[in-house]
Amino acid sequence: MIKQIRTDQLKPGMYIHDLNCGWLDHPFISNAFHVRDQATVDKIINLGIRELYIDTIRGADVWEARSQQEVNADLERRLQEIAKKQPEKPVVTELKDETARARRLHGEANKIVRHMMEDIRLGQQVQVDRVEPLVEGMVDSIFRNQDALLPLARLKRHDDYTFQHSVSVCALLVAFGRGMKLPREAIKEMAMGGLLHDVGKARIPDKILNKPAKLSDDEFSRMQSHVAQGVELLEQADGVSEIALRVAAEHHERFDGTGYPDKLAGENISVYGQMAAIVDVYDAISSERVYHKGMPPTQALKKLLEWSSHHFDQQLVQAFIRAIGIYPTGTLVQLESKRLGVVVEQNEGNLLEPVVRVFYHAGKQHYIPPETLNLAKTQDRIASFENYEKWKIDPYQWLPA
Repeated sequence: MIKQIRTDQLKPGMYIHDLNCGWLDHPFISNAFHVRDQATVDKIINLGIRELYIDTIRGADVWEARSQQEVNADLERRLQEIAKKQPEKPVVTELKDETARARRLHGEANKIVRHMMEDIRLGQQVQVDRVEPLVEGMVDSIFRNQDALLPLARLKRHDDYTFQHSVSVCALLVAFGRGMKLPREAIKEMAMGGLLHDVGKARIPDKILNKPAKLSDDEFSRMQSHVAQGVELLEQADGVSEIALRVAAEHHERFDGTGYPDKLAGENISVYGQMAAIVDVYDAISSERVYHKGMPPTQALKKLLEWSSHHFDQQLVQAFIRAIGIYPTGTLVQLESKRLGVVVEQNEGNLLEPVVRVFYHAGKQHYIPPETLNLAKTQDRIASFENYEKWKIDPYQWLPA
């Protein structure tokens, strides 16, 4: 049986089924392994991991621990409660009218960030004035209709992950800030920080950034140094606001003080840094990479909710979920009718019944004529979220054109 335990309950002889953290948050070659000695236990605790999952068939048990099924049932219940409290999200522009602009903007954003990272590798400074119009455009697009840009931002190529991740974090922070009704200028500066938050990775060798195996302790420390190096680059640049700097400096800090580089805790982390940490983790764990399979967006949101008992502020996590939806735009879902479809738009006032474009029948295993369904106006309901890779479906083909 798979059970969730606290790390202070971890003992040698147990088999870890899932370390319950992001790939880059630990130096082990896998998320699953036997615990051979106390040194391994101490290393896991020192990483700041608070809870993990053990396999009681393959190792020692903690009899009073909750099963994974019980944990998932509780997280599902909490998601349903969040869905009932969502704020109104006004749509200024129809999705079909914003889609083409969003696609052009997304392509431009990826090119600009790639060139910026290449320039930094060559020793040049960050030039804020080159990316400021791009950030303005992304803010404008998401304020017009966030469902046009957000699904594009989560689609990444394996070898382009580093800079595409920066574009995603930028877009998600705008949606997050908009959902929290922050001042537009603050949202713009937070978005700028999101776009620049990983510039320090330009100083990390590719062989470490993209290593498909266990990082050595030295490599792990080198990877973590990207935060300090990024802050140094931004402090040397002209026009970087304090909000943008906080985003870059604090996106790996954790609410319980287990993050890095400064182990800040609670209100010692700015609200912008806390929001960036939530968005950074969400995008990282839901993205496909050379060495890591991303989880479906809804599953990633459940992970954030689970980790909000220690790593993140619970109210901010709930606000983020309300901002992007229980089934974020771009999510592949299976309906009760066995039809598969992609979520193309959120419904105001109803996070559990988005607009879905169906195109495949899971039961009969063949494509069907595409049809757009507003689940708030049909009897069909979402039965589960799915993985594109499992069904061998290309997400680019089915997002709004």
